[in-house]
Amino acid sequence: MVLLKKLLLKRTPFDEIIALLVILSAASIGVSPDRDFSFYNYYHLMGRYILIYYLVINNLNTLQQLKRLVWSVLASAVVVTLYGFYQYVHGVDISAFQWVDGEQFPELKVRIFSTLQNPNLLAGFLVVVMSLAVGLGLHTENIQGKLLLFALVAVLGTCLVLTYSRGAWLSIVAVTALCGRLYNRKVLWVFLVIPVIALFCHDGVIERLMSIFNPTDTSSTLRIALWESTIAMILDKPLLGIGWGSYWLVYPEYDFFLNNPATTIVHAHNMYLHIAAEIGIPGLLVFLAIIYGHIKKATEVLSQTKNRWVAGAMLGVVAAVLGLAVNGFTDYVMFNVQMSMLFWLLNAVIIAVWEASYRYN
Repeated sequence: MVLLKKLLLKRTPFDEIIALLVILSAASIGVSPDRDFSFYNYYHLMGRYILIYYLVINNLNTLQQLKRLVWSVLASAVVVTLYGFYQYVHGVDISAFQWVDGEQFPELKVRIFSTLQNPNLLAGFLVVVMSLAVGLGLHTENIQGKLLLFALVAVLGTCLVLTYSRGAWLSIVAVTALCGRLYNRKVLWVFLVIPVIALFCHDGVIERLMSIFNPTDTSSTLRIALWESTIAMILDKPLLGIGWGSYWLVYPEYDFFLNNPATTIVHAHNMYLHIAAEIGIPGLLVFLAIIYGHIKKATEVLSQTKNRWVAGAMLGVVAAVLGLAVNGFTDYVMFNVQMSMLFWLLNAVIIAVWEASYRYN
């Protein structure tokens, strides 16, 4: 009986809804144009996400373990950021990657991506880690610890600027607003500092920042075209979608913009449209319910706990998930396996802390 008890996984408030997401995703394989590929991709990726979620929940039992996990994530970001600065110093020719419209942004010659595949993925990762550091920094009473955490935020923020990822910059605005709402409205004074900092930035940064309000470059035009094609996919197959992982296979049939069968488009550059297209509108609604439910549990802990470190970690996690959610309107960084695993890890941390007794201390 003792052995059986050890083998049984802890129950969570989201077991049923996560199981529903697993089922709906599996059902979409049946309508995929390549069922073998979809099944292979499904059990490899979904298996990883569910495994990391329940491994964290069942093994993160003490506050010390939580601290080690969070500090490990922060330490990994330092390594990633240092390599990003190395790329910037030595220069990375981005013209071959076609990440930027060279005609509209002639001053923009270098975009760093560090150990990730492209600058937008690096930016998404930095938003997550910056959120964690800000949450902890705001709730840390120790002056040295507070200075260390906000120094880390400054370093990560500098690296984020050098990604030139406009969607991630907007995510930081949302993260700042959330911290002002959940912690202290004085945080919102940061918005007055941003224009001052912008004055000292490289011309490429200013041009990139202003293009948010006038998105006429080829990157923005392509995104809008992809969204139109993806909406057409959703309208054609709203229930089960086009099949898990099948976006790149189906897109040529809905290519209204490029008209080039040789071009491979792997995702819709919009998390919500992409998920709805591949596993259907019901699958998207379940996914959104999972995000909402976990954020609600985290804010519940945040309002109840007397432990400032736990409060900081929960504020950071909520801000990180919000950052990914906002970024999802213009990109789909969780198409990357590492970023999706990080997303499920953050949700697992919320439940592990919500179930722990130390959250009340």
